[in-house]
Amino acid sequence: MKILSIDPGLRKTGFAVIERKETQDANKALTFGVIRNPQKALQSSCLVNIRNELTTIIEKYKPDECAVESVIYVQSYKTAITMGAARAAAIIAAASNGIPVYEYAPKRIKQAVVGKGAAKKEQVAFMIRSILSLKETPTPDAADAIAVGLAHIYTKNGIDASTGKKSEPI
Repeated sequence: MKILSIDPGLRKTGFAVIERKETQDANKALTFGVIRNPQKALQSSCLVNIRNELTTIIEKYKPDECAVESVIYVQSYKTAITMGAARAAAIIAAASNGIPVYEYAPKRIKQAVVGKGAAKKEQVAFMIRSILSLKETPTPDAADAIAVGLAHIYTKNGIDASTGKKSEPI
């Protein structure tokens, strides 16, 4: 099974494609990185770029499912709306290609890979490197995207082990 995982942001969207081989009980990062948009680019242009870049990744790697970080609490409504728009562009890229999309709260993602929901970005990146035996530590946005995918994989049979709730596609 291949999982497209996304940490959405307007200027920097982290992405990863994680392959889960059930027979080997192992996970492998097929690709990961960051979709970058210039500071001066219009929001609309950024959203189109996010969708287009993710569509290219989808066409190349053909993921079976998509996992996205859910909206986080922010103090500025403008920031929340902008983040929501970036998240929507990512969800549209997956959904328009027939890929079911699941969402995970930031604390749940950190808990899945670090063991505590208040982990710092550096701790997440360090653990991602260790878990996947990577030669280099990924950038924070790419590491966060990988963590989203691992949280999805760790949610066995759609049941979140920490909450007991079923994870449903959005």
